[in-house]
Amino acid sequence: MRTRTIRQTVTLPATPAAVYTLFLSSRSHAAFTGGSARINRTPGGRFSVFDGYATGRHVTLEPGRTIVQTWRAADWPDGAESLLSLSFQPVPNGCRLTMIHSGVPADFADAIADGWKEYYWNPLKEYLKNR
Repeated sequence: MRTRTIRQTVTLPATPAAVYTLFLSSRSHAAFTGGSARINRTPGGRFSVFDGYATGRHVTLEPGRTIVQTWRAADWPDGAESLLSLSFQPVPNGCRLTMIHSGVPADFADAIADGWKEYYWNPLKEYLKNR
């Protein structure tokens, strides 16, 4: 199966530690995405977000710095699994979040890339602005 890598960077008005925590808190994750989330916040722990659409497990967790996860979407072909890396870096007035999503099935890559913007980055900016 052909795969693609998606790279996106967004600047957010919060500290790297705060943004990191939002991604790993079931309650906060659900609040900014609008979909239910169940997240075990330990290395090797499993997660299910967006009402079960995306699932996986944590490979690496470096508080305030890095989250690496296996990641798969419910509508992907059987056996398809990707690797998601989120890095959080301080910048003036906030955090630069760099996302590298590798191993995304090529037929789904454009929709997943758009989904990161529509369902994560834009709502997250709005959520942080209103806090």
